[in-house]
Amino acid sequence: MAGLILVVGNKTYSSWSMRAWLALRAAGLSFEEVVLPMNGPGTFTPAIRDASPSGRVPLLKHDGHVVWDSLAIAEYAAELAPGAELWPVDRNARALARSLAAEMHSGFGALRSAMPMNVRRAPVVLETSPEVREDVARLVAAWTQTRAAHGKGGPFLFGPFGIVDAMFAPAATRLRTYGVPLEGAAREYVEAIHGHPLVREWIDAARRETWRIEAYERVGA
Repeated sequence: MAGLILVVGNKTYSSWSMRAWLALRAAGLSFEEVVLPMNGPGTFTPAIRDASPSGRVPLLKHDGHVVWDSLAIAEYAAELAPGAELWPVDRNARALARSLAAEMHSGFGALRSAMPMNVRRAPVVLETSPEVREDVARLVAAWTQTRAAHGKGGPFLFGPFGIVDAMFAPAATRLRTYGVPLEGAAREYVEAIHGHPLVREWIDAARRETWRIEAYERVGA
């Protein structure tokens, strides 16, 4: 769609940028992509602070309007491309998908802190805290239960790839990067996420980046 500009951070590390990018691409929308590298954990460059009302990425510009925050951008993509069915058609399934997406958006702080996204590094096994293990257990339970109830139509949580999968994709990469052992439906879901063409495209682009954030590279080293 003409006039769409998505501003993202480093593809290697920016989980929130990945979510918005996946949602827009899954919607089949064309957009210009602008990458503004980040400085490090919790720090953002003047270019990012100047570009975004929140001082963070991602940011979507469209016809003079600005949308920021990954989930808001994903909802905007769903409105621009309703035929893409980024949310489940069934109302109850859609409510569950939105609840899961919102939980990912606001929760899992221990996992995020201990396992920063780094999609191009070689896997490393971390010693994890009880809080991280609780977050992992919740992911496994949510993925397993949702796949059992709603995943008959494809390999993702509600069958086809949608916003809820875009929201969980960075968590799936974290579990692989940091060697978290998985079985059954959770393992299959992480494999499905990594096998999706858009996820592969994002990771391939990350591997071509030259920027490094040493704080993220040292985790588990």
